[in-house]
Formats: sequence, structure tokens, C-alpha cells
Amino acid sequence: MKILIVKLGSIGDIVHTLPSLAAIRSALPDAEISWAVEKRSAEILRGNTLIDRLIEVDTRALHSGRIVADILPQLREQFRDLRRSKFDIAIDLQGLLKSAAIAKLTGAKKRFGFARAELREPASSIFLTNHGEASGRLNIVRKNLALTAGALDIPVPRGDFEFPIFTALEHIHEADEIVSMTGRHLAVLNPAAGWVTKMWPAENFGRLADKLWFDHGLHSVVAVGPGEEELGERVLSASRSGHTSVIRPSLKGYFELLKKARIYIGGDTGPMHLAVAAGMPIVGIFGPTEWWRNGSPDPADVCVERTDIACRVDCHRRTCSNWICMDITVETVLAAVGMRLKKATDRP
Repeated sequence: MKILIVKLGSIGDIVHTLPSLAAIRSALPDAEISWAVEKRSAEILRGNTLIDRLIEVDTRALHSGRIVADILPQLREQFRDLRRSKFDIAIDLQGLLKSAAIAKLTGAKKRFGFARAELREPASSIFLTNHGEASGRLNIVRKNLALTAGALDIPVPRGDFEFPIFTALEHIHEADEIVSMTGRHLAVLNPAAGWVTKMWPAENFGRLADKLWFDHGLHSVVAVGPGEEELGERVLSASRSGHTSVIRPSLKGYFELLKKARIYIGGDTGPMHLAVAAGMPIVGIFGPTEWWRNGSPDPADVCVERTDIACRVDCHRRTCSNWICMDITVETVLAAVGMRLKKATDRP
């Protein structure tokens, strides 16, 4: 059987789909599995031995809101050779016009996607042949698994999810070098996010880092990516303990570092989802998005959020004139850290 997974990006979206990949490979060991992904998000999947063919595409020009007549011709050029693969099934786990169009253009006979009401762009349903049932209030990992199970009629795990990410010795050495400079008692802090409304103030992270050292003996490592250097410097400037470091790791080096840390603290963004995949304790700071959907599926992990404001429910705003959902005190987050560390100690 030839199966195509369509999950284009971002890094967090891809991480959420990895348990589905693992379930397919476990249930169908002889299947030929391909994955269509954006080139800018493909690094996390490169070298993955569960994937037979990684198909890297560039759809940056196809912004949301484009009409079908605009999308098809541009994608057809990229996918003209893929029809020869003769996929039996394509599973669109993205829910966009462009992702469903990719499934269509590959010539897959069966094209599965979410129920129309749950598609991010409902018009994409015209490219699908089969829809999963509306899954309701589910974590996105479980939602992806439910669609995969229905499409392929295979069993999927209900817990203890597998997140297959393959790294190299150079990434392990990169993480070891960071630990050699900072010590083994690490907290990983992430002040960045794709939306400004998801961001807890950088200065709060700096003050939290000091309290993590004095209360828990944890050295705080702030990982920043391209264009985030100023954000990291703001965290560092607000810290006075001398036990806060800013690092610029590679993606997979960062993943290996997460495996060595005691706890991760940050918002709804790719690094948090990598922390989930690494199996480390998490304190998530959530504002406009929902923890039950995008947060950790591990019930031991802790969400810090404001539930005392009426506008908090089903917001998902990237900009806001009443941006109060991230007005959360350092003391509140510190208490959540203490709670999560205790759970990690008590867990057998």
C-alpha cells in the first residue's frame, strides 16, 4: 500500500503528526509511506527512517484566501512527477486548500481529511473523497490519530505516544557542549512565539529565571532562533542571578538538549511541542489558544492561563486591542513549576 501524509508545517504541526506516522508504520510495516512537507519545515523529518519518501514543497506564494483557480496551476507544476507514484491513500492532516489540493494532484484514489466543520479552510473539502467524523474536544495529537485510524482502519495508541525524531551524533555533541557550560540542572525557557498574542513578557522570563535558581537550583537556558536575538537579550537583561544563558542551537541540537533538561516553560509554539516529543516536564503559558487542543497530552503537565476573563474562550486572535490574557504573574508561573517538578519526582 502506498500512503501519502500531507502535513506541510509548522514545526509544531509536524510534531503533532509524528504519532500518526509511528502508528502507521507499526500497523503496516510493509507500506510505502511518503510525507509532503514545506521545505522550510522539513528539517525535523529529514533522516526519519519511518518515511520512505520525503516530498519537500514550497507553497509560500499560496496564502490563505487564494481561490482554487489560483492554487491548482501552481501546485500542478511541482507535483507533475508525483502522479507516477500512484498513491492508494492520501491523508490531509492540515485542512487547508493547498494541502487538500496536493492530495488531489498526486492522483491518490482515496483522499481523507477532517469533517468539513473542523477544516481550517472548509472549501478544501472539494478535493477530498472521505471525511473523518467530527472529533469534538480532542488534543490535536489524538485528533490526528483518530483521522489516521479511520482512513487506514488501523489501531492507534490512546496514550504513551511515540514521537519519532531522528538526530545525529553532531546534535548530541551540541547538546552535551551546552550542558558542559551550564551544568546539568537545567530549565529551558522559551519567550518566543509565532503570534505576539501568545507571548508572555520577556522581562517576566528573566525574573522567573532568577527565582528558578534561588528556589530550585535550576540554571535557565533561553533558546532563540533567527531574528529572536533581541528577545533573548531582554530576558538576559532582566535576570540578576548570573544563572541565565541565551543559546542559539540547531533544531535537532535543541531537541537533544530538551532530553537533558529538568523542565520546559513557555507558550504555545514549536519549541513547546518539541519538548512534548522529548518527554520532558512542561509548564505551558497559554493565552489566545486552548491547552486542551494544542497543549501537552500528558496529564501531569501544567497549564497556566487566565480563566477570569470572558474573552478568553475560543479566541485565537493574532492581534488584540484588549491583550490581557497573558497578564500572568511570575509568582503564578513559579508555583506551577514547583507543582510540575513535584509530579516528576513523585512519578514512579
